[in-house]
Amino acid sequence: MKPIQSALKSWMQTNNNFKENYLKIKQEVLNDPEINEFLSLYPQLPQAEINKALMKFYEYKTQSKQCNQCESYPACKNMVPGYSPVLNVENNEISLTYEKCHSRIMHEKDQEKQKLIQSLYMPKEILQASFLELSVETPRLAANNDLMAFVDQAKIELPKKGIYFHGQFGVGKTYLLGALANELKKINISSTLIYMPEFVREIKGSFKDDSFNEKVDFFKKADVLMLDDIGAELQSAWFRDEILGSVLQYRMMEGLPVFFTSNYDLDQLEDQFAVTKNGIEKVKAGRIIERIKQVSKIVKIDGHNRRL
Repeated sequence: MKPIQSALKSWMQTNNNFKENYLKIKQEVLNDPEINEFLSLYPQLPQAEINKALMKFYEYKTQSKQCNQCESYPACKNMVPGYSPVLNVENNEISLTYEKCHSRIMHEKDQEKQKLIQSLYMPKEILQASFLELSVETPRLAANNDLMAFVDQAKIELPKKGIYFHGQFGVGKTYLLGALANELKKINISSTLIYMPEFVREIKGSFKDDSFNEKVDFFKKADVLMLDDIGAELQSAWFRDEILGSVLQYRMMEGLPVFFTSNYDLDQLEDQFAVTKNGIEKVKAGRIIERIKQVSKIVKIDGHNRRL
């Protein structure tokens, strides 16, 4: 039985249509400007090696080179998405390899930066918030400036205090946290955004899978912790003292900033924390408020309800 290569060669010689197409493709490939330029760099290459590499040249010719035929990484047309072909010569042998294209490299960098934002139950709109979209209305300018000052200082050293934003429902407090998180990731600082009512349920549920200590430790040590809508959660003395109090105490001692949003000012929040099923506990509620003051600056946000 003849070897398959011998049979294929015999078939190619007797099939005129194939021969014509082969010669046409060969001419197109060798006349390609990029392949011509490549071959001009290696005048010593024997013709036999060039002929042997025709399929590699054809593959190279039909692929996008460094995104020149692709709109984006998800729309990559190449055989291996996100990789660009490269022709090489070693010991007078032509090889075709692939390297990451510009779009894939940028995509991977964006993915890595996105990992710097940890989120528990925050809506997509908030995770896509931007400083460029912040309202320039007068009541919000002071809050915007405080955020920008925090980022500027963080470029040198992470500030020890965050901000406690309070104001009426819908004035854009949560959006500020999302915008800050996205700005911080640009300078490689991670942040953790937590919607407080769901955070309470998450902690209570963690007893079922033995992840309680791990989760609490994670919140304690986050670079920048953001607690959204504090005071809105169903309050218990246990969560107030053992979880929230513990997290804030650790961050106060370690000089780690915390950002808050709330519909309550601190006096109102203290009243919320004081009321438990065991009665009114003003002293314990007052301890939480003092820790909030130690880890954040108090900023009121005025303005109209943006959700109406």
